[in-house]
Amino acid sequence: MMAELPPAPPNAFNFAQHLIEANAARAQKTAFIDDHDALSYGELAERIRRAAAGLLSLGLRREDRVLLLMHDCKDWPVSFLGAMYAGLVPVAVNTLLTAEDYAYMLANSRAQAALVSAALLPTLQSAMAKGPHELRELIVSRPGGELPAGARAFDALLAGAEPLAAPAATLADEPGFWLYSSGSTGRPKGTVHTHANPYWTAELYAKPVLGMSEDDTCFSAAKLFFAYGLGNALTFPLSVGATVVLMAERPTPDACFRRMVERRPTIFFGAPTGYAGMLASPNLPAREQVALRMCSSAGEALPQDIGERWTAHFGCEIIDGIGSTEMLHIFLSNHPGDVRYGTTGRPVAGYEVELRGEDGRPVGDGEIGDLYIKGPSAALMYWNNREKSRETFQGGWTKSGDKYSRDAEGYYTYAGRSDDMLKVSGIYVSPFEVEATLVQHPDVLEAAVIGVPDAEGLTKTKAFVVLKAGRDGGDAMQAELKAFVKSRLAPHKYPRQIEFVAELPKTATGKIQRFRLRAQEARQEARQEVRG
Repeated sequence: MMAELPPAPPNAFNFAQHLIEANAARAQKTAFIDDHDALSYGELAERIRRAAAGLLSLGLRREDRVLLLMHDCKDWPVSFLGAMYAGLVPVAVNTLLTAEDYAYMLANSRAQAALVSAALLPTLQSAMAKGPHELRELIVSRPGGELPAGARAFDALLAGAEPLAAPAATLADEPGFWLYSSGSTGRPKGTVHTHANPYWTAELYAKPVLGMSEDDTCFSAAKLFFAYGLGNALTFPLSVGATVVLMAERPTPDACFRRMVERRPTIFFGAPTGYAGMLASPNLPAREQVALRMCSSAGEALPQDIGERWTAHFGCEIIDGIGSTEMLHIFLSNHPGDVRYGTTGRPVAGYEVELRGEDGRPVGDGEIGDLYIKGPSAALMYWNNREKSRETFQGGWTKSGDKYSRDAEGYYTYAGRSDDMLKVSGIYVSPFEVEATLVQHPDVLEAAVIGVPDAEGLTKTKAFVVLKAGRDGGDAMQAELKAFVKSRLAPHKYPRQIEFVAELPKTATGKIQRFRLRAQEARQEARQEVRG
């Protein structure tokens, strides 16, 4: 049975107003520190209300969509929460996409206004020129020069508006904001979340699992446009009155180290790829240089070796969990003091998790099944995509697209994405299991595994491996890595082929795009057939 939930928000509920009220007594406390300056909770509340009034003054109406294409800075939460306060629907999008992607999102969302960082303005203008859209207002954060005709500066919009006296009378269950799925297997999907959904993620995960409080300073390598980053750097800290460090640049190891040492966050949120890169860096700070009490990981399952080495170095645990754009944040997680590296832990209280076989029935302990989740933070739907909505949102259950196994003690272990699973010699093989074994080798930085047909048309595993700097990827290393995997896994699981590459294809949120590797292999095979 699902655990008893905390009190539900009232039927009349505006998430932005909820956060303003929660921090009314912290007006002087720092809410955000970005690359330029800081913003107190009092200033945040006023700017949210000014942003709401400013947007409404442009003729925007309740439930109009507002595209939010902005690097992480203090204007991001003001824009996002200002739109929600006004009863508008912010559509937060990835800052690393192409003009073609944004053109699709503009048309799909029918956004009436866009809030954009000056550095991203040229790309958005290219998107606007590519196809039909309904964009009427362009608002630019931190413009460095002359604005395009008709565009407005964000600060000027706020300065010219009186703070909106009261929030829009929104309901807990009405659309509050959109996030686009990462699009790792095709076109991104507009995922519609309610005003209540972020409330639930804070109540079920940030407070009881992470134990987050107003004494914490949070720093997330995952950006705000990502569901994981939105919780880490906005929903969670603002729900308890904590301080947030925001970083506009890419989360390289050195960029993260600089914030860890200078700003001394107590909680760091990252992804497995980032943790691997930091551990491999010669500039890894010493334990005494940082103030970390806890770290978090999501996006993909955290390999056991990375977790153990991080804890050995910094003396703090990485709380690995799995969430999704559709569920908004983590629903299956390790817990402080009960971390089992190599597993994703147990269900978060308030969520129900079930593993189902190909027949749709629950599987037993030790068996691999499709992961389904039931909980109050599930999205309403995918916008204008009934087929995918029905496939994913099944009654009270959400189908994750991930495969897992559960042991007798109730701990869940990742087995890969449903469309990534391989059958080798008639037995399911999890690409992640092979990858997690490869990265335990001291010379391996990253690995991705796919299935390729052999001469008889049977599926065998092939690994794409990124070696650490200065390591040789010759025949001797291939043989060494194959023997390394054979010594740790069942014989049918070792990679029959190994290709050394400089980098792996990934989404902007750090997830490995194995489908691109499969497509690459298919093209190579086709070329070989033509030459033959």
